[in-house]
Amino acid sequence: MPLQPPPAGSLRARALAGETLYGSFVSGGSAIHAELLARAGFDWLIVDLEHGAGTESELMGQLHAIGDRTTAIVRPQSGERLRIGRALDLGAAGIMVPRLETADEVRETLPYLRYPPEGVRGLALATRGAQLGEVAHADIAQLNASVVGVFQVESPLAVENAAEIAALDGVDVLFVGPTDLSHAMGIPGRFDEPAFVEALRTVTRATEQAGKAAAILLRTAADAPRYLDLGYRFIGIGSDLNFVIDGARGVVQAVRG
Repeated sequence: MPLQPPPAGSLRARALAGETLYGSFVSGGSAIHAELLARAGFDWLIVDLEHGAGTESELMGQLHAIGDRTTAIVRPQSGERLRIGRALDLGAAGIMVPRLETADEVRETLPYLRYPPEGVRGLALATRGAQLGEVAHADIAQLNASVVGVFQVESPLAVENAAEIAALDGVDVLFVGPTDLSHAMGIPGRFDEPAFVEALRTVTRATEQAGKAAAILLRTAADAPRYLDLGYRFIGIGSDLNFVIDGARGVVQAVRG
């Protein structure tokens, strides 16, 4: 069943419209870190449960801290139904699914993001994800339409299947993990290698053809122009931990000359 068009002004609508959107990762498991980044003005934040220090136990506090200041996406530990459903029930507006490589794997996971009849997400109206009982049964479809589906590209096989994955309804963003991808290609951290750049172009071609967004995580803002030129429009820059590390090192270097 085709999904309804996303609500105007939602992050999903903005991404599918080709708007350039900037975000960052919340990796420290800290609600105050989440709030600080939300107040900074990013378009989106990804609370990272795959590699971050936090777990599902800290997730609700981080989502509360982010609030309505920006759009909160959660990267669960895996693409299991209950992992995805739990994050959405706690109030995530979207899900970033890691480590999938084929269209069949993505196709199996997509129903976990939405309530029936579009998906198989369990429906409990009293959850934060259903606005704590303030959404009527007849309006559940609007919640389905707003969920952002972000799927990672972290291996050569995922790059090879990028066009088929991007064509799936409910896949809104293909998000390249440059570190994982470069290591999987046997060229760790060598982001200027022609083969790596061609892989990046393969992803953007796939998303452009399907009317979806290409995304990537960058270490610093100085890297952004290069990837904008390659067609990336959903750009993550650093994380709370990166900002703390960079700030602390900068102070130490300054005072020690």
